[in-house]
Amino acid sequence: MSDAVVTRFAPSPTGFLHIGGARTALFNWLYARRFGGKMLLRIEDTDRERSTDAAISAIIDGMRWLGLDWEGEPIYQFARAARHAEAAHQMLAEGKAYKCFATQQELEAMREAARAEKRPPRYDGRWRDRSPQDVAAAEAAGLKPVVRLKAPQEGETVVEDRVQGRVVFPNKDLDDIVLLRSDGNPTYMLAVVVDDHDMGVTHVIRGDDHLTNAARQTHIYQAMGWRVPVMAHIPLIHGSDGAKLSKRHGALGVDAYRALGYLPAALRNYLVRLGWSAGDKEMFSTQEMIDAFDLPQIGRSPARFDFAKLENLNGHYMRASSDKDLLAALLDTLPHLEKGAALAAKLDDSMRAKLLAAMPGLKERAKTLVELLDGARFLYEERPLPLEPKAAETLANGGRAHLAALLPRLAALPEWTAAAAEAVVRAYSEETGAKLGSVAQPLRAALTGRTTSPGIFDVLQVLGRDESLARLKDQADA
Repeated sequence: MSDAVVTRFAPSPTGFLHIGGARTALFNWLYARRFGGKMLLRIEDTDRERSTDAAISAIIDGMRWLGLDWEGEPIYQFARAARHAEAAHQMLAEGKAYKCFATQQELEAMREAARAEKRPPRYDGRWRDRSPQDVAAAEAAGLKPVVRLKAPQEGETVVEDRVQGRVVFPNKDLDDIVLLRSDGNPTYMLAVVVDDHDMGVTHVIRGDDHLTNAARQTHIYQAMGWRVPVMAHIPLIHGSDGAKLSKRHGALGVDAYRALGYLPAALRNYLVRLGWSAGDKEMFSTQEMIDAFDLPQIGRSPARFDFAKLENLNGHYMRASSDKDLLAALLDTLPHLEKGAALAAKLDDSMRAKLLAAMPGLKERAKTLVELLDGARFLYEERPLPLEPKAAETLANGGRAHLAALLPRLAALPEWTAAAAEAVVRAYSEETGAKLGSVAQPLRAALTGRTTSPGIFDVLQVLGRDESLARLKDQADA
C-alpha cells in the first residue's frame, strides 16, 4: 500500500485558506508522507462568480508558508469541465442517468410539499422512467433538461469510513442528483468524483460536512464502474465554547495567523492536535508527526480551538528556535504586518545585528513574533524615547539622580560589556545603600522607555556605548 497512497487537498478559491482547510491539508499531507505516497492539490474553481485569482494565490501562499508541499502542478477543476460532461454522457448512454425536464416551478412545489409534510426535500423522480417519446417531445418544445443520476432506490449505501466507522444511508433518502445543469455545465458532485478517479486518488480525507456527499458520490462511482476511494471524514473545528467556529473563535485565514506572529511549525503542531492524538504527547517535530499519523487516531467529536493554547505552544517554539532562525522568521513576517514596510526600512544591517544580539532576552518574554517585535521596539525607536507612564514615574521619583550619578561611571568603562556594566551598577548600589532594583529600573526606563525589557545589562551591551550613554543623558537632563 505504501507506494499507492494518493491524497488530495481540494480547496474552493472563493476566499482565504481558513484554519479548518489548513488542518485538512495537513492531515492529507501527513497521511501521504506516512505511507510513502503523494498529495495532490486541486483548485475547485467551478464557482466562476466567486472564485478569484487573489484567493488562489492566498491558498497557495498559505500552503507554502505552512510547509505543505504537493506533487506536480495544481489542477484546476474548471479546466476539466469537458471531461466531467463526458462522464455524464457516458452514464446517459448506458441508461445510468436520464434527462429531466422538470421546471423550477415543479421543483419548488416538491420542496413546499416536503416542508408541509416535515420531510427532507427530495426530487420525486418524475422523469426517471419516462418514454423516449416524452423526452423527444420535451426537447422539440425547446425545453432544456438537466441530467440526473439514476441512483438506487432500494437497499442501503454503506460508507466504511476510517474516522466515522460504518455509516449506513437508506437509499430511499438519497434522490437522483443532478450531474449536468440545463446549460450543460457539470455539478460539483460529478466533478469531484471524476477528478478523484482521474487523479488516482486512493484516500479522500475531508471534513465530515461531506459525509452525506460520500454516499451520493458512491453512486456515481458505481455507475461508472470505478473503485470507490477510502473515505475519512474528520470532525469540524469548534470554538473553545463548543459552538461552531466563527471569527471570534479564530476562524481566520492562515495569512492572518502569519500576521499575528505565529510560527508555521507551531501552527502545524497545534493543528495536528486538533482532533488527532498519539497518547498524551503534545509536542511533535514534523518527522514525529509523519511517523505517528494515522486515520484511526482521529476522534469523532469536534475539536475545540483555543487561542491561549496556541499562544503557549508558539512561545515554546520561539524559545526553542535558534536566534538566527527566529530573526529570519521575524523578517519574513514583516511584510504581512500593518506597519511592516516602515519597520523594514529601519532594519539595516546594523539594526539586524542588534536584533540578533538581543534575541535571547527578547524571545524569553514573547509568545508571538508580534510581541517579540514590540519588545524590541527600544532598539529601533528614535531618541528621545517616548516613555510609558510607569517608566516616566520611575524617573520622576528619584530615578534621574541615579542616572546622573551612573553616567560618568559607565562612560569611563574601558570595555562596553554586560558584565562590566553590571559590575559598575552593583558597586554603585553597594556604595549608596540603594537596592539594585531601584537603580536598575531607572536605567531600564531611560534605555527602553518601559519598565519591562530583557536583562538591563544585556540591553546596555546590545545598544552599544554611544547610544546607551546618549539615552541616559536624555533622561538625566530632562
